[in-house]
Amino acid sequence: MGVTAGIVIVGNEILSGKVTDTNSVFLARELRAVGAELGRVVVVADEIDEIAEVVRDFVRRFHVVLTSGGVGPTHDDVTIAGVARGLGRSVVRHPEIETALRQLFKDRLNAAGLKMAEVPEGAELIRSGDLSSFPVIKVENVYLLPGIPEILEQKFHAIKARFAGPRYHLKALYSARGESAIAEYLNATLAQFPELVLGSYPRLGDPEYRVKVTLESKTQAYVEAAFAHLVGILPEGTVVRTEG
Repeated sequence: MGVTAGIVIVGNEILSGKVTDTNSVFLARELRAVGAELGRVVVVADEIDEIAEVVRDFVRRFHVVLTSGGVGPTHDDVTIAGVARGLGRSVVRHPEIETALRQLFKDRLNAAGLKMAEVPEGAELIRSGDLSSFPVIKVENVYLLPGIPEILEQKFHAIKARFAGPRYHLKALYSARGESAIAEYLNATLAQFPELVLGSYPRLGDPEYRVKVTLESKTQAYVEAAFAHLVGILPEGTVVRTEG
């Protein structure tokens, strides 16, 4: 087993449909690529208690918790406070961040700007040379990431090695028959290879194929054997093409 992860997306704008969440899709794909096991994604409102409740649950369930959004200077940026409450910690000003802000903004630094120096008590700062000089804040097993996709992506790439483990080996086949026609063969393959991660994804209106089937395992020989078994028992003419 690799590292397990949970993602907390924070923002009323996501829940209202004003903004499309692309961060969870990016994080899910990248975590998978480094071998991490994503267990759950939750979207919560800009409410301290709601954030705290989810974080309190996730820190016990997963090795790593990633939050996205709500770390700016405005009234609705409450992720820091929510994470702190969920972990039973106070919110404090980090002296290193405060010093950097004062050097950057000088006499233009106001109360809203100083909010950017707030962290959960005991937080670690992770520096990364990316689109923003602002560090990733880590407290216990929680990593707080920004909501702006371009910055989140850069920052995650800088820290993703921390979550690396045995990676998945993937093979896929494309079926000319629908799911109901191939379900018994998929079930038979799972019965033979119970540790296999098997996915079945119908495709509507595509003249080439009707279902994409993916087979994954962290052991290459296992997925190769399962793939050979499935291809071997499917009726002739079912497999349009294969990948992997």
